[in-house]
Amino acid sequence: MSGVTSLLNMGQLSLLANQTAIQTTGNNIANVNTVGYSRQAVRFEEYPALDGFPGQIGNGAYAAEVYRYFNGFVEKSYLDKASQQSRWDTQYAMLQSVESLFNESSTPGINAAMSQFFADWQALSQRPDDKASRDALLSHSDNLVKLLQNAESNLRIMQQQMDQYLKQEVGEANNLIKQIAELNRQIEMHDEPGKNNANTLIDNRNLLVRQLAQKLDVDVIDNGSGKFTVVTKAGHTLVDGVNAFSLAYQGPQSQASLTPGSNFDGEIHFDGSDEYEYTLDVVQSGAVTSGAGAAMFRVSLDGGKTWLKDENGNDRLFAARPEDQKVKVQGLDIYFSGATQDLTAGDRFTVTPKSGVYWITPTTSPLNISPQTMADGTDNPRRITGGTIGGYMIFRDTQVGRYVDRVNALSESLIWEVNRLHSQGAGLDHMSVMSGTYGVSDPSIALGSDSSGLAWLDRLESGNFSMYVYDAASGAYLSNASGPLDFDSVTPGIQNFDPAVHSLNDVRDALNNTFGAYITADIVDNKLVVRSNDGYKFGVGGDSSGLLAGLGLNTYFQGSDASTIAVRPDVRSDTNFINAGKINGGSEANAGDNDTATAIAALATKEVTIATTFERASSQTLSEYYSAIVATVGADTASTKFNAAYTATLAKDLDERQSQVAGVNLDEEMANLVKFQHAYKAAAKLVTTADQMMQTLLGLKQ
Repeated sequence: MSGVTSLLNMGQLSLLANQTAIQTTGNNIANVNTVGYSRQAVRFEEYPALDGFPGQIGNGAYAAEVYRYFNGFVEKSYLDKASQQSRWDTQYAMLQSVESLFNESSTPGINAAMSQFFADWQALSQRPDDKASRDALLSHSDNLVKLLQNAESNLRIMQQQMDQYLKQEVGEANNLIKQIAELNRQIEMHDEPGKNNANTLIDNRNLLVRQLAQKLDVDVIDNGSGKFTVVTKAGHTLVDGVNAFSLAYQGPQSQASLTPGSNFDGEIHFDGSDEYEYTLDVVQSGAVTSGAGAAMFRVSLDGGKTWLKDENGNDRLFAARPEDQKVKVQGLDIYFSGATQDLTAGDRFTVTPKSGVYWITPTTSPLNISPQTMADGTDNPRRITGGTIGGYMIFRDTQVGRYVDRVNALSESLIWEVNRLHSQGAGLDHMSVMSGTYGVSDPSIALGSDSSGLAWLDRLESGNFSMYVYDAASGAYLSNASGPLDFDSVTPGIQNFDPAVHSLNDVRDALNNTFGAYITADIVDNKLVVRSNDGYKFGVGGDSSGLLAGLGLNTYFQGSDASTIAVRPDVRSDTNFINAGKINGGSEANAGDNDTATAIAALATKEVTIATTFERASSQTLSEYYSAIVATVGADTASTKFNAAYTATLAKDLDERQSQVAGVNLDEEMANLVKFQHAYKAAAKLVTTADQMMQTLLGLKQ
C-alpha cells in the first residue's frame, strides 16, 4: 500500500515540476521581445530516496528553483564598452556641428576674409590717400571681425547647450541610482537564493544599470541578492545595497586643501570663467599682501601634472594678493580675502571656474568628478571618463574649449600684430586726441605686474616711444618739442620705460613732464588719454616698448580676443586716422607714405608666434594657424567617428554574447515545451496507473 502511495506522490511532484517548467517556458516565449529579460529555466532536483529491499527506492523529482541564464563577466565588460560607445557617439554627434561651423569649402569664411583684409592693406599701400581704398578696408575689416565674433559666439552657444544637456543627464542618472537602490531593497525582501530567486527584479535592476552606464562609466560588485554595489570606474560609490548616493551639477566654485600645520584662515576668490580647472600650489610661505613678502604660488591646469611656465621654462610664480590687486592667471583674476594668518608652503587651492559634476556624500564636501583631460591628451582616471555625461563635458571643455582658445589666440595675434604696426604709424591728419582702449585695475601698479589688469601686460618690453609736436595752424614741426619720453627727469639723460617698474601713472607723468607745454595726459576710467594743448597737434613714432599698442593708443583694433575684437570707433568715424604711413626721418607724415600699410599687408605671409594654454608656441602665418584650427576640427571629428564605430562594434559583440546566454531562442523553447508536455503527460499516466493499482488493492477486500 505504501508503495502505491509513493507512486501517487511521485506523480504529483512530477506534474507540479513539469507544470512549473511549462509555465517558465511559456514566460520565456512571452518575453522573447522584452528588453532586459533573461531566459529562465527550472532546476529539477531528485527527491530523497528511501532505504529498502532490494535497495534504495527513488521518490521522483521536484522543481527546486527557477533560475536565470546570465553571464556576469560578459555583462561587466559590456557596461564598460557601452559607456565608452555612448561617450564617443555623443562627441561625434556634437562635433559634426562644429565641423560645419569651420567648413570653408562651400562658402567663404575666416580664411578668405583674412586674405581680403591683408589684400586691402596692400591696395592701400598703393594708394595711401585714396578714400575708396580706406572705405573698402573698413568694410572688409568688419566682415573679418564679425566672422571671428560669430565663430567664438557659436562655440560658446554650444557650450551653453551642453550645460542644459548635462543638467538633464545628471538628473536622470540620479533617478536611476535611486531606482537601483529601491530594487535592491525589494530583492532583499523577496530573494531567497536557490529557493525563491527574484529573477524579474534582478532583470529590472540589470536593465537600469545598463541605462546608468549610458550616462557615465560604472562598475558593479554583485555579492548576491540585494548586496549589490554600483560605483564609478574611479571608485565613487553610487549605490551600496539599499543606500543611494547622488550626483549634483554645480556652478563655479573653489576649495582649499591646507597642509598640516597651516593656520591660513582666509578664502580664495576669482573673477571670470574658463574651461580649465586651476590648481594653485603655494611654494613660498608668506602673507596675502599688496607689498613685499607675499606668498608665492604656481598654477596647474591639469590637476598638478604640469605647471605653467615662464619664458625661461621655469614654473611661473604668482603673488598672493588681496582684492584690490587681483592677480591675472590665464583667463581668471584671482585674489584672497579675510586672511589674518600667512599661507604656508604646501597649501593648495582648486579653482573650478565652470559648472561641473560633483559626487555628494553625507560626510564630506562635494567631490568634483567632472571629466578632465590632461596636458598629454589622456583622461584623468580619477574622474568620469564615459557615458553621455563624459561625452558632453569632454566636448564642452576639452574640444570646444580648446577651439575657443585657438580662435582667441588667432584673434589676439591679429589684434596685436596689426596694432603694433598701426600704433607707430601716421594717418592723413595729425592728432589732437589719442585715447587708450585698454585699461588697468589700478593706475599705481607696474604695468608688467600680474596685478595690473592690463590685457597686454605680457607683451610690454623695456624701451620707449617718440612724440612729435606740430603747430596746429601751419603744420610746422616743432623740433624742440619732440622726442622720446623721459621716465625720470632727475637722472641725467633719457630714462626708458620698464614694465616691471613703471605704472600707468608713471606713463602719464612722463608725458606731462616731457611734453607738458604742448600736450596734456590724463587717466580717465583707468585708461590713458592724451590731448594736445591749444594751438598744437601731435603724432607718434617708433615704439620699442609696446606701450602704444599695449595701452590702445593710435591703434586700428580694440579688444583682446575674438569676442571683443572691433575696429576702433574713431578710426571708423574718420578714415583719415587709418595709418598708411609713418612719420619719417624728417619728422614729417606725408600723404603718399605707405610704410605702415605695406608692413601690415606683409603680415599675410609673415610668421608670428602664437600659443595657447596647452599648445607650445609656434611660428607660422595667421592664415596657416587658422588652417591648422580647421584641420584639427576635422581630425577630431574623424577620430571621434572612428572611436564611436570601434566601441560600438565591441559593445555589440559583448551584447550578442550575452544574448547567446540570456536571450530567448524560440526554436529551443518550442522544443522544451514539447519535452515538458510529454513529461507532464507521462506524469499524469503515472498518477492514473497508481490510482488503478490502488483500486485493485482496495478490490481485494471485497
